[in-house]
Amino acid sequence: MNTDPTSPAQPFEIFLVAAPGLEPVLCAEASDRGFTNPTMVKGGVTVTGGWPEVWRANLELRGATRVLARIASFRALHLAQLDKRARRVPWAEILRADVPVRVEASCKASRIYHAGAAAQRIERAIAEELGAPIVKAAPKKTGKSADRDAPEDDTRAVQIKARIDDDLCTISVDSSGESLHKRGHKEAVNKAPMRETLAALFLRQCGYDGREPVPVVDPMCGSGTFVIEAAEIAAGLKPGRSRSFAFEQLATFDPARWQSLRGSTGTATPPAVRFYGSDRDAGAVAMSRANAERAGVGAWTDFAHHAISDLTPPEGPPGLVIVNPPYGARIGEGKSLIPLYHAMGQTLKTRFAGWRVGIITNEAALAKATELPFQEGGVSVSNGGIRVTLYQTGVLG
Repeated sequence: MNTDPTSPAQPFEIFLVAAPGLEPVLCAEASDRGFTNPTMVKGGVTVTGGWPEVWRANLELRGATRVLARIASFRALHLAQLDKRARRVPWAEILRADVPVRVEASCKASRIYHAGAAAQRIERAIAEELGAPIVKAAPKKTGKSADRDAPEDDTRAVQIKARIDDDLCTISVDSSGESLHKRGHKEAVNKAPMRETLAALFLRQCGYDGREPVPVVDPMCGSGTFVIEAAEIAAGLKPGRSRSFAFEQLATFDPARWQSLRGSTGTATPPAVRFYGSDRDAGAVAMSRANAERAGVGAWTDFAHHAISDLTPPEGPPGLVIVNPPYGARIGEGKSLIPLYHAMGQTLKTRFAGWRVGIITNEAALAKATELPFQEGGVSVSNGGIRVTLYQTGVLG
């Protein structure tokens, strides 16, 4: 692997973190967005490029949880070797001496087995070679690899992630900072919210990419995530347009080039169709409207206060109904939700001929209660620590 990611002539590996189970969907998005050599791996997708591609991935990709720039890779059989080789990384060309750095390490099937000691060696290399202040990493969540979500706090520390796997040490810079589901628009959220990155991948899995002028309806909209994401996609709005990123604190950052890349990120192309959400909770409807306005898509979205049994298809062409209803393990007991799922299924079967449906839930019995003709092989992912499956139909008859 190239160890000089500051050279424009030498592309390096960029790792796009995805919710496990949705790697193929993110890979398709990266390919559609023109990234070079998108390849599925466990937990994400790798592409190749330079720092402008790192910036663009953060700005444009809707499904990536975060973007890691893999700046170095080398074998390390013991801590002294790790110390020596970590000092060869061109830290001064990547990091700034005035910006704090946090190092997180993980070890798997390696002769270096103490992650804390490995992190200390890399911290010392950065401190002595560059002079940057070191911030101690927050305790790591159980089961997270070094390529997964980083601890987040209110400091501006840049996160360095070292993964030692089978004696191969890969060092990455977390270029994102806060998780990319934080678009910068949603101030209000309902209980058990759907993350924007996950919603975007579910929409794509359901065949919605904004290219065809079809409406999207969410009859249990919560804080409006599916409706807002669909409207943004149709309008051509970039998901990272309203937030800042960790890469802005790096020595590799070029503000003028970044502004050129961002361009007129807030300029939207008015969609040819509208996007609809409804909920029986009046507070959720008000929340969704406010979030849509902040996202700049209020003009193309409609939110209504009513029960699922009062749902009717909007005027215009058929499209996609996508819904994240209550789950048994999340809000109430699963059996008590069967009547709700049954009512939803009956409404969709009798009123939404020509539409496709996507329902996310954690129990097959709840999906079965809808009596909808779901296709085989629904994708399963973890949402808020609960394993859920996207159940999809073809076009309803």
